[in-house]
Amino acid sequence: MNLSSLDRGWARQSRHFVLAVSFLFLGMGCSAEGDLPESKPQKITIDGSSTVFPITSEIAQEYQLLGAEKPEIQIDISGTGGGFRKFCAGETDINNASRPILKDEMAACKSAGVKYIELPIAYDALVVVVNPKNDWADDITLAELKKMWEPEAEGKVTTWKQVRSSWPDRPLKLYGAGRDSGTFDYFTEATVGEAKSSRNDYTASEDDTLLVRGVIRDTEALGYFGYSYYEEAFRTLKALAIDSGGGAVLPSRDTVRNGTYQPLSRPLFIYVNAEAAKNKPEVRSFIEYYLNEGRQFVKVAGYVPLPDEVYNLAVTHFENGKVGTVFEGKSKLNLKMEDLLQKEAEF
Repeated sequence: MNLSSLDRGWARQSRHFVLAVSFLFLGMGCSAEGDLPESKPQKITIDGSSTVFPITSEIAQEYQLLGAEKPEIQIDISGTGGGFRKFCAGETDINNASRPILKDEMAACKSAGVKYIELPIAYDALVVVVNPKNDWADDITLAELKKMWEPEAEGKVTTWKQVRSSWPDRPLKLYGAGRDSGTFDYFTEATVGEAKSSRNDYTASEDDTLLVRGVIRDTEALGYFGYSYYEEAFRTLKALAIDSGGGAVLPSRDTVRNGTYQPLSRPLFIYVNAEAAKNKPEVRSFIEYYLNEGRQFVKVAGYVPLPDEVYNLAVTHFENGKVGTVFEGKSKLNLKMEDLLQKEAEF
């Protein structure tokens, strides 16, 4: 039996577990004769977004293949918010983030004396999906998403018919990102109108793979998560076209790239501890590889690469130790690639 796209997605998660173990042994840098090196490279610690995880993990794997002397790279998933709590406490070198750093996180980093370098690395889309056996919904408006997800809907909006009168009177079962996820922050702001404003009676997880499985198993389900997870399982999921007022648009790499899939397209980031970048050669070398060579693996991981101009600006900012953020502590909706380029150029 051939491995399905979904199985490949789950296998990728297993592969990353094995990869983490492999990193430990590769990072030890043992010679062919079994001798230990004189000085062991320092471990690189990464946490944060499950959405950015596939990109960073793919690049880390390729980086490890460059030689046995490469350091151990530990990549965990705590969600963007959970990752920032560790990052701003100085516990990690890099935070994967599916949204810009928020004001309270900026304050936490400042209080702990943690300076950070903000580096955009890809574009992503949030995909609203249903079970493929759903034969009534093909598109959805932002107003209908708000009606489903706003706090006032909790315990009240419980059927599909309550959202659109032409839909059947069947139970509505929701799957979405957990509260520590940057995807949760962005989705609620884009649909409800306020970040973190959501009903609580839904199946929540920071692990997008669990959400994928939930929708696949539930005929009456609707969920949302990052595009790469949809792309891995597109044969077993059905994406809804999003109508934000100008007509319904399906998510795809092309509609993300040309800016027509809005407001659910967004840039992705890594944040690097500036002190670690300065004092840990392992971190500096890895980030240089990430920005210069890793961009080719963004597409492999299922995301939309940024224009070369943005990557080149990121390299310059990193080399110059440019700290801070261009987003003023909040997400920017309807941000197109050219807008991101302008922000980076003015940074």
